[in-house]
Amino acid sequence: MVKVIDAILAINPNAEVSIGGNSVDSIQWLNGTAKISKADIESKMNKMANESKQSNYGQQRRNAYPPIGDQLDMLWHTMDKNTELQHKFYDFYQTIKKVKVAHPKK
Repeated sequence: MVKVIDAILAINPNAEVSIGGNSVDSIQWLNGTAKISKADIESKMNKMANESKQSNYGQQRRNAYPPIGDQLDMLWHTMDKNTELQHKFYDFYQTIKKVKVAHPKK
């Protein structure tokens, strides 16, 4: 859950406020800080909550993929077994094959 203070500071990092609990109805604006509307604060809170979910989703998805080297190796082995793909992606295939021939695994 996004806190009211986090939303306020995301909108105005220099805001000085006092908040009773975590309610937009209990904000006291201090030292001449310009008031931010409740609607703007609530909108920011919703946006921040969704960003967290999207960030978590993206992180989980990135972590689920195999390392890029393994992905490229899978592509190579698929192409190496399929002459049609070798011709279709000739430059890629020949570039990788040249390295593999010059530096074979021991």
